[in-house]
Amino acid sequence: MNQEITGHTRLICLLGSPVGHSKSPMMHNEAFRALGLDYAYLAFDVKEEQLEKAIEGLKIFGARGMNLTMPLKNKIVPLCDHLSPAAQLCQAVNTVVIEDDHTLTGHTTDGAGFFMSCREEGVEIKGKKMTLLGAGGAGTAILVQAALDGAEEIALFSRSSSPFIQRTMETVEKLKEKTPCRITLYDYQDDVLKQQMKDSRLLVNATNIGMAPGEDACLIPDASFFHPGLAVADVIYNPLETKLVKMAKEAGCKAFGGLNMLLYQGAEAFRLWTGQTMPVERVREKYF
Repeated sequence: MNQEITGHTRLICLLGSPVGHSKSPMMHNEAFRALGLDYAYLAFDVKEEQLEKAIEGLKIFGARGMNLTMPLKNKIVPLCDHLSPAAQLCQAVNTVVIEDDHTLTGHTTDGAGFFMSCREEGVEIKGKKMTLLGAGGAGTAILVQAALDGAEEIALFSRSSSPFIQRTMETVEKLKEKTPCRITLYDYQDDVLKQQMKDSRLLVNATNIGMAPGEDACLIPDASFFHPGLAVADVIYNPLETKLVKMAKEAGCKAFGGLNMLLYQGAEAFRLWTGQTMPVERVREKYF
């Protein structure tokens, strides 16, 4: 059935620039229709310097919440009244819930969405070791969520020349204080990476290496790095199957790309706003 806008329809939106390519309006509005919820999801092109005014407007309009894309994920943090534990550790927010008293609670659903996609593939990280490539926005969210979810050990690879290396080191120290997870930060060296992958349950590429149009690139040099007990995940979903995922499958590993992470991070945001479970199979069938 068609979704009707009523005098009681609550607004939820995406803020960022650009936002025209986003699947979020389609997936959330489809879920609202499926469950008969009186919400509407729209995308607004908002620049960094416009964010504070946009938030004040959304409060006045009685909006229920929003998603944010980079670089607004960091800019929204000081505008939130409360942060979830993961958002506090990441110092990044991609989902905000606006309460009736106009207080803002910031969450990051990227890490939660990633591990929901892992569980769908039969991969659990609790009590296991993970090797993580990249400590940008997605990498930090996955790092934090893995530690909070009970990963025993994380080998984190990030270039020492990265402009975010200081932030990465600070996040690692915070996680060591707040969780029992053992986390070691490494620069990229093939021999070290191969050694750390040997006893890992999960390898995650959270960089943009292998993303279109650079589909031929991969941080793993050859198939000798893989072993049968290793699962391999790539956060990239364009192409749907990266060179890393292809190599891992050919080596006999369970391997999957980032499309379900995109779906499930949205499903977690949907739950936070509505208190209900997104009908992910319906959304997946129509838009993924």
